[in-house]
Amino acid sequence: MSLSPQFLDELRTRISLSAVIGRSVRVTKAGREFKACCPFHNEKTPSFTINDEKGFYHCFGCGAHGDVIRWMTDHQGLPFMDAVKELAMQAGMEVPAPDPRAAARAEAQKSLHDVMAAAQEFFVRSLAEERGADARRYLASRGFPAGIVRDFGFGFAPDSRTALKEALSAFPDAMLIEAGLRIVVEGKEPYDRFRGRLMLPILDPRGRVIAFGGRILSADKTDAPKYLNSPDTPLFDKGRTVYNLHRAGPAARQSGRVVVVEGYMDVVALAAAGIGEAVAPLGTALTEDQIERLWRVVECPTLCFDGDAAGQRAAMRAILRALPLLRPGHSLRIATLPAGMDPDDVLKRDGAAAMETLLNAARSMVEVLWQVERDVSPLVTPEDKAGLKQRLMDHVDTIQHPDIKALYRRDLLERFGELAYARKERAPFQPMQRSAGGRKPGQPWKPAPPPLGPVQTERLQRHVGQHERLLAAVLLGLVDHPEVIAPHAEMLARVSPADGDQARLLDALLAFADSPDVLESTGLRTILAGRQIKLPSAADFGEIRYGFLGKGEGAAGNLAEAITLLVELPAVEAALAEANRRYQEELSPESEVEKERLRERRLALFAQVGQMGRGRDAL
Repeated sequence: MSLSPQFLDELRTRISLSAVIGRSVRVTKAGREFKACCPFHNEKTPSFTINDEKGFYHCFGCGAHGDVIRWMTDHQGLPFMDAVKELAMQAGMEVPAPDPRAAARAEAQKSLHDVMAAAQEFFVRSLAEERGADARRYLASRGFPAGIVRDFGFGFAPDSRTALKEALSAFPDAMLIEAGLRIVVEGKEPYDRFRGRLMLPILDPRGRVIAFGGRILSADKTDAPKYLNSPDTPLFDKGRTVYNLHRAGPAARQSGRVVVVEGYMDVVALAAAGIGEAVAPLGTALTEDQIERLWRVVECPTLCFDGDAAGQRAAMRAILRALPLLRPGHSLRIATLPAGMDPDDVLKRDGAAAMETLLNAARSMVEVLWQVERDVSPLVTPEDKAGLKQRLMDHVDTIQHPDIKALYRRDLLERFGELAYARKERAPFQPMQRSAGGRKPGQPWKPAPPPLGPVQTERLQRHVGQHERLLAAVLLGLVDHPEVIAPHAEMLARVSPADGDQARLLDALLAFADSPDVLESTGLRTILAGRQIKLPSAADFGEIRYGFLGKGEGAAGNLAEAITLLVELPAVEAALAEANRRYQEELSPESEVEKERLRERRLALFAQVGQMGRGRDAL
């Protein structure tokens, strides 16, 4: 049975070599590699190294060398196919069914590599000839030094429909078409895909040419795409290939980072400025496969897309694709370029130091996710804010890892709470005397409701307890009834206690919301005491006695109601203040109705709180 090189490469990519070897040999971390005493010969000092990024092991003592498949055959003693099947099962891959044509395809792919190598030689040769003068002038205008031009393999495709075919006459036309170098159009003669373009080879992890990218040089060809890549072929899958990854790997081991930019010319510009760890997707948004490949090099690649709207959309698409894949320690960071600028613009205007500053200021995924969704539309009405929350929680629901999902939910709800429930300091509301001219024709005069009397106001304020009293009681109630925490975690996450002890207690309680363990009140008190977290006491409530404290019948249900009040009352207060402001400005029936509705809701909430916590002089 013959297996394709693509399948075997994918298998090696998905398997951690150090983890496989570590099952039978004691390995220790040594920088970005692992070391062990060689299992192929007796030694006391470790000379056996394992490099996960390059995917091979090597012994400097006996010369043993190989990849993960070679390890399974040489050390574990498995036949080749059994080794592949065992590794495929670990990687969650299916071994292709036997196919008598597989060997022929593998042989054809080898020939395709020969075709691509010959095409690269032709493009490089054409760049040095007279017909490559325009391409050389373009490279000089970009400021690329000769070493960069040589290292990246720049070439030139003559503006001819047959120049490549004539240069590669030793290969049949069908092979050139299969390699993506020629185009077939029904009813016409095949013709060269790349014409009049500056050429860049695209290489696989082994450094073999598998595709090309070409930039147009003639300003007259306005109908042609500026950049043109090879199509998908037996050698090239643009959704899995990361441009320059084979070259960026060594630089990434030195800097500890990988910089992902939009296009290969950005990669070249950064390399020319001394930032050699840059890579790029190839004409598509960053895919899940590409993200996984980058994570094998560094745990947190930095995305650095253009500062225009398209660049920001590309960054957001990458974030949304990464969310379901997140795992501990693995994420993305996003560097934002100035509006309308790409990396080359920044380098030319401000220099490499400015580019480094932008990269070092890259933000976390959760921060960018919050900012993008927050700025989608103005947040004026409660419905606008509710829409923001829904979008955020929809993103959180796509995260597969339970711990990361819980932490994202907590972080985003805290940000949302600070925005949606923030109190604004406003001058006290002063009712305006409306004249007849302030009413619409036919609108009846509706007198303002009578203000609260001083005694009623004083009693309501005392029973509400300055909000802190109710909060203290709720926190203590949650300690008595831990089963109420998880169902109300999202609502509790909106609360921001001003008191430091209360804030620590709330954080600790919310940490238990996603815990798989079932806690009893006694055990929870023991844990909190061990962490030296102070609980509220009776002195925090004054004369008020809250019915949900203790183990009485219906206490848990009353506590859930109290949590709702704790969050809703400040929101209603803020909404009422805003309604008062709008009423003064508009004097419209709609604003008056909204103001009165909120006022009545506020009084109803006060009454509910008063019923929950009655003191000696109850309302």
